[in-house]
Amino acid sequence: MITRLFPLMAVTLALATSCGSSKGNTSITPPTPHNTTDVASIQAYFRASLASPRQTLPSPPSGIIVSSQLEAARKTLWAEWQKANQATKGNKLPAPSPISPQMSSSVWTLPDETGTEGTFTAHMPFYYGYKGERPSSGYPLFLYLHGSGAKDAEWQNGKAFAGHFKDGPSMYFVPQIPNEGSLYRWWQRSKLEAWETLLREAFLTGQIDPLRIYFFGISEGGYGSQRLASYYADYLAGAGPMAGGEPLINAPVENCQHIAFTLRTGEQDRMFHRDELTRITKEAFEAQQWLFPNDYQHWIELIPGKGHAIPYEPTTPWLLGYKRNPQPKSVHWEDFPVDGIYRRGFYNLEPLVRPQGTERVYYEEEIEGNTITLRIRSVQYKPTQYSPHWSFPMRYDKTYAPITGGKLRLYLSEELINLSQPIRVVLNGKEVYNARASAHWQALATSCVAFGDPLRLFPIALELSY
Repeated sequence: MITRLFPLMAVTLALATSCGSSKGNTSITPPTPHNTTDVASIQAYFRASLASPRQTLPSPPSGIIVSSQLEAARKTLWAEWQKANQATKGNKLPAPSPISPQMSSSVWTLPDETGTEGTFTAHMPFYYGYKGERPSSGYPLFLYLHGSGAKDAEWQNGKAFAGHFKDGPSMYFVPQIPNEGSLYRWWQRSKLEAWETLLREAFLTGQIDPLRIYFFGISEGGYGSQRLASYYADYLAGAGPMAGGEPLINAPVENCQHIAFTLRTGEQDRMFHRDELTRITKEAFEAQQWLFPNDYQHWIELIPGKGHAIPYEPTTPWLLGYKRNPQPKSVHWEDFPVDGIYRRGFYNLEPLVRPQGTERVYYEEEIEGNTITLRIRSVQYKPTQYSPHWSFPMRYDKTYAPITGGKLRLYLSEELINLSQPIRVVLNGKEVYNARASAHWQALATSCVAFGDPLRLFPIALELSY
């Protein structure tokens, strides 16, 4: 089992400072956000976290933060995160160019890929460009994934689509698949490294609106963007696969609770049951939206009279109508591996120990006032319908069961709870925490390393076992 880390390092630390009802803690003198020693420890921690995953991390910066210093602390922390990344070698986003037929490309070198044809070094060329005047909040960013035709022609089509679609002002990242054959999949592990680099770099540049990142694609890119939408939903405002349709074991709908999702497929697109799998996806989204009427925004349609080629223009303008919710009070997350790799965390949840013998874990979190209710179960899939032509499962029944042997880090902020009041956590029906907790440098630093997200710098982290 491999855990996808963001960036490539994991730590296990006790971060919550319990204050209970004692008033004596009010006399603690917190470190100033601009204290030189604290900045040095932050920088050392960040640089270590960006280095080899085999390296042992130093201790995160320590110290209590009072509420009046919290925003200053976040600004200081993020500035140090930017410095640490700038000092680290690796793939970076270039300066963007205006989108045009003449725009030049750049290349990222990714980890080697191994398929039935052998092992290849993954050189990923890409276009990175903008159209329109930059909004004050930053450009919306679109990742476009092309289809599985000849990769040179497909890539050029992507550049043309970036200029053609009526979604400006916007920024586009248009990659070319590194290898073909059995490695022509956008969700394989070397490509996961690319998407995590893209997300981290997009936040660091300051040019991208962190509330408006969208993944979409056509055909093979539709399959890829549907999987990635479920896997990376906590980073996205929306996703728009087209001419696709994945079996939902590859893209659990539950994870898409807070993103805008559109899947548009031709009514006559029957190869690999794309039409039927689109219907199944629509049924699943409708069922979830019935349970959660304000969530699971979707536009899923089978386009009459169309086969694999459909009108592509409506997708990105529709997506632009939605923004990300980076800290929702309701989270439903099926923690599943993609190409054997797990996410490090999701929204405000970070598994520290996954129960042995369980491939998938389902987390349900609801926050009401200062009470956080968590339910954690294992997930099993049983196929109920197979393709009559290609033999793969198309429909499944899911079953859930209690599990033990795990450990979870729960991040909290003033967006989610009242930091001045006691926090109550109920985990699998049992109260496991009921006390005040102080804002802490350690929580800010570890959440920054876990997510690399300026909108998820959490000042409180509770470590919970089950």
